[in-house]
Amino acid sequence: MRKYLRTLFFVALFATAIYFTWVNITNISLKDVDNWISSNHEKVSALTMTAFDERRVGLETKSLNVKKAQQRYVSTSTVEAPASLREAIDLSQYPSHTVVATGYTAGYESTGKTPDHPQFGITFSGVTVKRDLYSTIAADLSVYPIGTILFIPNYGYGVVADKGSAINGNEIDLYYPTVDDVYEHWGKKKVNVYVIKEGDGTLTDEDLTKLNKNEALQVFRTQILEE
Repeated sequence: MRKYLRTLFFVALFATAIYFTWVNITNISLKDVDNWISSNHEKVSALTMTAFDERRVGLETKSLNVKKAQQRYVSTSTVEAPASLREAIDLSQYPSHTVVATGYTAGYESTGKTPDHPQFGITFSGVTVKRDLYSTIAADLSVYPIGTILFIPNYGYGVVADKGSAINGNEIDLYYPTVDDVYEHWGKKKVNVYVIKEGDGTLTDEDLTKLNKNEALQVFRTQILEE
């Protein structure tokens, strides 16, 4: 035991001698070493936390982008487009009148004019008869002035462009290109019509063309022209 303690004493003495020799040569003490280790540990910890924070923010951003991408492609419920022109219009906002509507043509059977007549197909307003999104119709001008726009169910928009000696009060004539069209698609009916716009007594071919170029209604044009 004494031998062991003496050996330990000499080892400690030798280590102490080396330590003081080191301090004298380098001018660095154990306290300096400890301070350096502590300082560098704090720097390493700070760098590690910064890297961790950057990685966490990056992951959160990536997750957010994924969520946004998923939301961008989420399908919405399908809204059915209106199948007819009537379904596309809120008619409840317009005044309605009950009229007797008759189909007519520009021919002799309706107007007494033949194709060689200079006024064949020309209405009282001066515009040419037309079956389109907005078709020319005839009415009692004291009830529906020239330029009045009516919506007639199962016919479409009609613009008052003509008059007739046999048309009185709540009676209107709806233009069709041929007699066959009149019999096939209309004939004579009692129907509720809606006054979309009251006319000012004037109508031109340019006015009618502009109405028929309404882009929002072009999807229904084929339906009307096929009638």
